[in-house]
Amino acid sequence: MSTIGFNMTFFTNNLVYDIVAVFALVLIAVSTYFKWHLSYWNRLGVPSLKPVLFFGDTKNLFLSKCTIGEQFREFYNNFKSKGYKHGGIFFGPKPFYIPIDLEIIKHILQKDFQHFMDHGFYINEEDDPLSAHLLNLEDIKWKNMRAKLTPTFTSGKMKIMFQTLSDCTIGLIKVMNDSAIKHTSVDIKDVFGRFTTDIIASVAFGLECNSLENPDAEFRRYGRRVFEIGFFDRIKTLLTFAIPHPVLRFFRFKFNKSDVEFFFIKAISETVNYREANNIYRKDFMHLLLQLKNHGSVTDDENITSDKDNETKALTLNELAAQAFVFFLAGFETSSTAMTWALYELAMNQEIQQKLRHEINDVLNKHNNKLTYEAMMDMPYMEKVIHETLRKYPPIPVLTRKCTKDYTIPNTSIQLNRGVSVSIPVLALHNDPEYYPNPEKFDPDRFSEDNVKARHGFTWLPFGEGPRICIGLRFGLLQSKVGLTAILKHYEIKLSNKTKLPVILNPRSFITSAKDSIWLDVKKID
Repeated sequence: MSTIGFNMTFFTNNLVYDIVAVFALVLIAVSTYFKWHLSYWNRLGVPSLKPVLFFGDTKNLFLSKCTIGEQFREFYNNFKSKGYKHGGIFFGPKPFYIPIDLEIIKHILQKDFQHFMDHGFYINEEDDPLSAHLLNLEDIKWKNMRAKLTPTFTSGKMKIMFQTLSDCTIGLIKVMNDSAIKHTSVDIKDVFGRFTTDIIASVAFGLECNSLENPDAEFRRYGRRVFEIGFFDRIKTLLTFAIPHPVLRFFRFKFNKSDVEFFFIKAISETVNYREANNIYRKDFMHLLLQLKNHGSVTDDENITSDKDNETKALTLNELAAQAFVFFLAGFETSSTAMTWALYELAMNQEIQQKLRHEINDVLNKHNNKLTYEAMMDMPYMEKVIHETLRKYPPIPVLTRKCTKDYTIPNTSIQLNRGVSVSIPVLALHNDPEYYPNPEKFDPDRFSEDNVKARHGFTWLPFGEGPRICIGLRFGLLQSKVGLTAILKHYEIKLSNKTKLPVILNPRSFITSAKDSIWLDVKKID
């Protein structure tokens, strides 16, 4: 027995002491490693902050004390106030490079794009099929998918889909009219959420969900589920930033909710099967996806199947579903949020609202008082209002890129290693007084032709820039123009006393959205 006892000890003749000693050594080793790891930016010669174990520099973000945009604005202001052209932070244990200098940003997003092709978002095609969409895809898979989808977002295709957008304003006007008649305040965030849900359901999924009439419609319910971020959803999102993706895939980590995945794939499968069986043609995004699936390319005809056996079919059903899903992700919450902020600012700035309404009436009078694609393209002040809204409240407040091959930062000897993440602090850039004096002021004239020419092109990045600029930006802007035009032509908008002021951002959302509802009072124009 004594021999056995001796063999089970390492440092002393007491097993308990040995266990404590081993634990202490492991703790010291782990602590030493992380201390060394958190000195990464210092060793590289990049200005950094004071990261702590587990949280890195993002403790406030992890504890929901601020939004991701506000957190990175704090980083940006910290580095810029010290005259630095860049800086390094830790998102949890993961290092992130933050460019401050506009020329470095331009190099990363555009000039040296071949080093930063990927967003670095989590993707798991097998266990989480809806994650394999254009926004997440990497390298050659992204390049091929982008090439296939680009023809679906031309101005010609926008014209084809326009009538669907216009039809959805009928329900929008009805909701606003009910509010005006009953003299009740309207939760504009909810109304625009239902409006964009109806548009995306129709254009991307071929479904008439009528959530403007029925707020509890199934599509609306699952659409909200996508953006409901509870405690565990937030942890899951943060894990995709902080943990290496191969590790997450090894454990078959799923980012999308299972019930949401089931609903969207079922809805898409049923639509695809019905249209293919009956050769149904609709002027929408789904028709273009079906052409890609069956033809291998987008064509101008109405056919969605081919008599010829095409060996170059572009999309599998799962790939088609993922692209329809990202169309929903990108087109629903971002556009509804942008329109919400626009009406909030117009309610706070009545003279701007009157000027925009005057343009709307003048333009529509030239187009027989009809909402047409051409009329939407003939509203320069509307465009300025939307651009200023996106400046002050960029829906995506931080752009991410992943270094895909070793890169030397311009005009330095500092090398970013392959795999390092990069964050472009869009909210910070858009609210930098050097580029936008008095940034809290809502001023659409910032986007006059002369003012735009006078600014560096990379000071306004709501859609990103370079080869990975948002593919659906035309559709997003068009959707917003239609919604704002339909309301402002018929109604005067004022801020309701039900709105909590000052309006603060929702720390649980990765979209730049208001924490509480924005309530508006609506008065019909005779």
